[in-house]
Parts: sequence; structure tokens; C-alpha cells
Amino acid sequence: MSSQDQYGDIANADLANKGVVRIEWAEREMPVLRGIRERFSEDKPLAGVKILACLHVTTETANLILTLKDGGAEIRLCASNPLSTQDDVAAAMLHVYDVPTWAISGESTETYSRHLAEAIAFGPNITVDDGADLVALLHTDRRDLLTNLIGGTEETTTGITRDKALENEGNLEFPIIGVNDASTKHFFDNRYGTGQSTLDGIIRATNILIAGKTIVVCGYGWCGKGVAMRAQGLGANVIVTEVQPVPALEAVMDGYRVMPIEAAAALGDIFITVTGNRDVITPDAFVHMKDGAILANSGHFDVEVDVKSLREMSELVRDLRPFVQEYVMPDGRGLVVLTEGRAVNLGAAEGHPASVMDMSFANQALAAEYLVNQHQTLENLIYPVPSEIDSEIAMLKLTSMKVSIDRLSEQQEEYLSSWQVGTE
Repeated sequence: MSSQDQYGDIANADLANKGVVRIEWAEREMPVLRGIRERFSEDKPLAGVKILACLHVTTETANLILTLKDGGAEIRLCASNPLSTQDDVAAAMLHVYDVPTWAISGESTETYSRHLAEAIAFGPNITVDDGADLVALLHTDRRDLLTNLIGGTEETTTGITRDKALENEGNLEFPIIGVNDASTKHFFDNRYGTGQSTLDGIIRATNILIAGKTIVVCGYGWCGKGVAMRAQGLGANVIVTEVQPVPALEAVMDGYRVMPIEAAAALGDIFITVTGNRDVITPDAFVHMKDGAILANSGHFDVEVDVKSLREMSELVRDLRPFVQEYVMPDGRGLVVLTEGRAVNLGAAEGHPASVMDMSFANQALAAEYLVNQHQTLENLIYPVPSEIDSEIAMLKLTSMKVSIDRLSEQQEEYLSSWQVGTE
């Protein structure tokens, strides 16, 4: 039973109570965001601000949205990926928490585009983006809404890449804070979150044993490092493919085999793309893959594995399990694609654990507050999360974990700020 009106579009209103329970469960693992929400509820730093969030509609995201709402914001939510929505969460946001929400799991590309258009129509002051689709829409079809914007935030590597392209062209129309590049985001969310959730999605979809498999990780940024580390920890033999010499060298030093994708194609049992780029695995690799090879993507968009070309090469496509399709080649080999080449950790599993997203979404909340307070001093550029916010979030997380650290003495602080003192 779908639920659609001028304030949103979700799959099933009857799932709302289930969504509430799951949102509350995630909140238990998000103490940093909880503390920010308590302060926001008292101070209302976002009062009167219109915020549109285009994010994966998960239990963790729900807690961010409720934090922004408690801060006084008028907020709307839409999905950033057609397969990443948790329908019970979407139902709870719309029908229990009164947040206009446009998100349906498995929605078509056409529905996804319509949802973006409907959600953006209220004229946001701040965008909270995951992949830069909102930014792209505002710079193309909805330029009339640009006058309302004071700034935006971006959650992903893919989105930052798109935003930087606009900035480099001199066409970026409002300041954006690159939340993805905060230390308390990419060191933890990208590495530990993606590492665990990607393998979780693959295992849930296939129920295969990871130990003993050869896993090819395409891309050795922070996400790739996390996937490789977790795969190795589960007993896999890991191969890394890269296009940049420095991360390739780092992968070698970390103990992995490094080679081009065409060389790895014949060796891999499972292929995982985490590059943020397109056409990472193409027909040049498909022709060398063994029967039963599994292809999964954990990048934001469904462009890393060239599924379109694979479909054109195949004689038959058949569903084996939920989120699992086999493409049968003319020579009889079957190549298996998970979640249609979309983000496997969200399509077949629940995304990152809440305790990791706690830091990522704390950055989002404090970045929105920063934009409200500082937007008049900002140019139309991409800015890092202020270091003081990054450090505050790290300390709050340590405190929640009951971990204490040392503090500099006055003598140490003086030493670090002086050039006169050397060998004594």
C-alpha cells in the first residue's frame, strides 16, 4: 500500500511503527549525535532554516534528520539512491515524525528524478547531499532556487568530485562544506563503515564463505583500504587494482598483490569496486573472468561495473536470489552481479553501523549550524569541515567510549609554539 501526497511518497504507511523501533535502536549507538540533538533542542540554532536532505534513507539518517528538526529547521528528506531506502524508516519519518519524505526502495530512475523535483520545490536554504544530485539539479533545471541558498554539505567522495568540477569551472553558485573529507568521517566511516558493510552486503546476498576466496578490490582510497582489510581479516586473498601510483604503492606495502584489472580478472572470485569513477570493470575484464565470478559495487553510483555492456554480451539474465542476477555468456560462463551494480552495502544490507555514522552525521549537523552562522563570510567554494568541529566530534566520541587522553602541559604548548628552543 503506497502513500503519496504533496508532502511525500513512500511505499507503505503500515511499516511506520516498525521503523520507529529501528530508528530508536540505532540512536542507542549514536551518543555524539544525541548530545548535539539535546543542545539543538534547547538552542534552536537552525530556527527558520529550510533544509533539504538527499541521503540514504536509513535508521542512522533518520536520527540526523530528527536532530536537524529539533534544531528548528523546516526539513524535507528524499533518497539519494533507488535501492538504499529502508521503507519502514521512510514510513516512520513521514507518518510519525512529520518529516515530508520521498523515498521508495527499488524505485525507478524516473520516480527517483520526480522525487528530487518534488522535494526541492519548497526552496531550501541548505542542501545536505549524498552524491551531489541536489547540487546538479540546482545548477541546471532549478537555478531559480539558487537565490535561497546559503550553502550545502556533501557526504561522499563522488559528490565532492562533482562539486569540485563545478568549482574548477567557476560555476559553483553557493559554498559547500565537504563533510566527506573530515577526519572523523573518512578515516572511520569510509574505512571501517564501508569495510564492514560491504562484506555484510555480499554475505547477506549470497551466503558465501569469504575465507579462501580471491577478492579483487578496485580502488585503494579509504573505502578500498577498509574493504581490503576486512576481506583479509575474513581469510580472503586480496588483490588491489589502482590507477594512482601512491595508493598502489601503499597497497603493496600493506601486503596486497597489485595489478591491472585485466590481469586480475582471471584470478578473482569476487570483484568489489570502490573508486567513485565509472567503467572500472568493463568487457575487457568480463571476457577473462571465471565461471561464477561475483561482481559487487560499493561506490555511490551504478556506473563502476559496466552492467549495460555485460547485459548486451550475455545470452540470458536470470534471478538467482534477491539482489543476485546471473548473466550467462555465449561460452556458458555465468557472471553474477549483486544489487544491479548499485551500492551493495545498502542494497543488500543496512549500510554502515550506527556507531560509525554517529561521527559522520555529527559532522553534518554541526556543518549546517556553521553555515547558518558563517555563510555571509563564505565564498562560492568548497570548504573543509573546520578543524575545531572535527576535534570536538573526536573528543565527544572518545568520551562516549569512556576513553581519556593526555593533555599538553603549559611547557609543552610553549615548546610547540616557539622556534628558540632546540637541543638542551
